[in-house]
Amino acid sequence: MNDVLKKERTTQDSSLRRCRWAQGAADLLVRYHDEEWGVPLHDDQQLFEFLILEGAQAGLSWNTILNKRAAYRTAFDHFHAPTIARYPQSKVKQLLANPGIVRNQLKINAAVANAQAFLMVQEEFGNFDVFVWRFVGGKPRHHQRRAGRPIPAQTRESEAMSKELSRRGFRFVGPTICYAFMQAVGMVNDHAVDCFRYSQLRQA
Repeated sequence: MNDVLKKERTTQDSSLRRCRWAQGAADLLVRYHDEEWGVPLHDDQQLFEFLILEGAQAGLSWNTILNKRAAYRTAFDHFHAPTIARYPQSKVKQLLANPGIVRNQLKINAAVANAQAFLMVQEEFGNFDVFVWRFVGGKPRHHQRRAGRPIPAQTRESEAMSKELSRRGFRFVGPTICYAFMQAVGMVNDHAVDCFRYSQLRQA
């Protein structure tokens, strides 16, 4: 399904109506809006990548993280959780010296701890996908957000996810970060109803 949605990309068409945050934005952010945001993901490695990137974003703009995304993939072994879970302190020091990523020791340490917790979830549930999607009943929730209306920073579902992830040893997984994660991986469709992507995702 993701491949079908990505084939519909029309980033170059400036006449399309998009969510307000993507209108007139930098090309990278528009491309993310058109091709990724809200597309349901069920691949564990991709889910883990977004979990780490959303945590890295805390206190920063998502555009900043998008610009560093390629560097993050290289620095963090393409978000291969078994590798990250075994990072020694020397690797953490190396990451802290890497100008391509957010050089925050708490966030880097959290990525290692999250990889370890992630593997434990996989062992218990078979995969992370099954575990995380249960917070929305296993299928995307299509909200009906009107253009210009504020989107909540967190929901009852993201609070429940945050509480459970924290209980399992995950870090940088507050309710707001969890809701941003849910939006990114398509657990919820928060495109404005008049955005061209809303109907595409709903029909898919």
